[in-house]
Amino acid sequence: MSEQQQNIILRFAAIFLFILLCFMAVIVQILHVQTAERQRWQSVEKSQIKTDVVVRPNRGNIYDVHGNLLVGSVPQYYVYMDTRVEALHLNRDSLFLRYVDSIADGLSQILQDTTPQAYRARMVKAFHAKKASRQDFRVCKRRVNYIEMEQIKKLPLVNRGYYASGFHFEQQYLRAKPYGSLGSRTLGTIYSESGKGYTGLEKSFESYLHGTEGLSRKQKVAGKLTDVPIKEAIDGFDIVTTLDAQLMDITETALRQRLNLVEGDWGCCILMETETGDIKAISNLDRTEDGHYVEKENHAVKRVEPGSTFKTFSLMAVLDDSKMDIDDTIAVTRQPWIYYDSKHRDSHPNDTVYTLRSALAVSSNIAFAKMVTQAYDKKAERFVTKLRKMGICDSLDCEIPGAEAPRIEIPKDKVTLSKMAYGYSVELSPLQIVSLYNAIANNGQMMQPRLVQSIQRNGVTEKRFPTRSLHSHICSLTTVRELQQALGDVVWDNQLGTASVRSYKGKIIGYKAQSNLVRIAGKTGTAQLLVNGRYDPHKHRITFVGYFPQENPQYTCICMISHPHNYGAYDAGWDCGRVVRQIAEQTMAYTGVYQIEDGKKVWKKIR
Repeated sequence: MSEQQQNIILRFAAIFLFILLCFMAVIVQILHVQTAERQRWQSVEKSQIKTDVVVRPNRGNIYDVHGNLLVGSVPQYYVYMDTRVEALHLNRDSLFLRYVDSIADGLSQILQDTTPQAYRARMVKAFHAKKASRQDFRVCKRRVNYIEMEQIKKLPLVNRGYYASGFHFEQQYLRAKPYGSLGSRTLGTIYSESGKGYTGLEKSFESYLHGTEGLSRKQKVAGKLTDVPIKEAIDGFDIVTTLDAQLMDITETALRQRLNLVEGDWGCCILMETETGDIKAISNLDRTEDGHYVEKENHAVKRVEPGSTFKTFSLMAVLDDSKMDIDDTIAVTRQPWIYYDSKHRDSHPNDTVYTLRSALAVSSNIAFAKMVTQAYDKKAERFVTKLRKMGICDSLDCEIPGAEAPRIEIPKDKVTLSKMAYGYSVELSPLQIVSLYNAIANNGQMMQPRLVQSIQRNGVTEKRFPTRSLHSHICSLTTVRELQQALGDVVWDNQLGTASVRSYKGKIIGYKAQSNLVRIAGKTGTAQLLVNGRYDPHKHRITFVGYFPQENPQYTCICMISHPHNYGAYDAGWDCGRVVRQIAEQTMAYTGVYQIEDGKKVWKKIR
């Protein structure tokens, strides 16, 4: 072997030996880390905590038809103090004891909800709890707003941050309603913890309003928490409703004033635009134990026995089936009329003969019971079938959660048909009743009630909800015209109309739904309440539903009040009719149908 070959072999051996020694050194280091330094590196790993945190998007707003904010998000915060923070317990609690009085004074001055001594006592009690009992406790009982939170952050010690003071803030998802209680139950509420819709539009449009959640990583580096965005949150869509804040105020004010006077258990009002079916205002007020009225339940979509407002639909069926004519007559007496084993009475008994038109004006139970049983005797299923064809039994596709479908069933006995004729043994919601009367005002075309007209993001419309016709004609045009005239008599016939005038000894002492500003047509309704399976003659639900102006209807309105306490006699025309009259007059003034010139009301041309 040559000298040159020997040198090559020696060099290769040296390189191999060097690599082998390096490899062995790496192995030795790995073993050292896994054994001697294992605990140290595990502590380092724990200090580098990485936690994925869900980032909630900003919830969308709800606006009225003119862009006025009805519901919006307002940040609110809970104030917490973590008594487990180590810095507070160093040097015999010196840091905490030095600043507790200053913090207590500052909290009391900022929030003005309790004394400095009370705040100090709360913090001291939580701080001196046994080590195992130390916790993250809520310093302030109520939530604070953003401005208050920023002021608290500037207090002594708190301004040093979480790791010195233990103070931190938890945001809550609250919704503000600038117009207060207006339509509150319809607009809805959310769960404060999750921020998801609980009732009303907040619930039914949750998928739009909520937005898309994002994701960030909260990483602890060198004792400091840092949020690292992973996925951006997408804010929720805005909802533009058909509601009008001004008309909502008009409607609630009129209803509240009457409820305060009659002391009803609850009241409900709905104002609908005739041509489109748009809901312009809706109010639900329940009486509390202290006599105040608040929005608690959405009575607008809860079905009830409609009472005499149903007589219009009975008359519609009879006329449209050509069973009788509007001028045909029916005799009634002061005595109850007996049909099989059921007695029927009028609230204003009289020995007379009514035409069908005048029977509706005076709202005769006996006349309507006779009319329907004569037309459909032993053929009750034909009566119900006719009602269904006219759309009276339809379930409205309403945006309000919990809306109940009508209950109109084929009678299983002989007497129920006679009671159905004037609104018992059937159930409709106020929204269904007003929609059907709106169809009469709209010359027979029944519109789908609409509460939301569009979905927007950053002012750009993403989706529209067009108006929709449910039935082009709920009955013949001839029948509609006859019903319109008859409903006009209810308000304008001073001798018979149940919503016309109140008189005493032949003299007019007050006007019900009659107005010298706007001509209203409609129908009253009074129904006894079912209590423990029996009708209570001392408890009633009263209603007036009508449209205006009669000559060219623009709006349809219903007012329903349950069990007025403050009257010996119930009068749907006087109480509910006057509510609708007040709403009609102010609506016409607000929308510019008439104006005041030189102290006189001058009518403008209706569109």
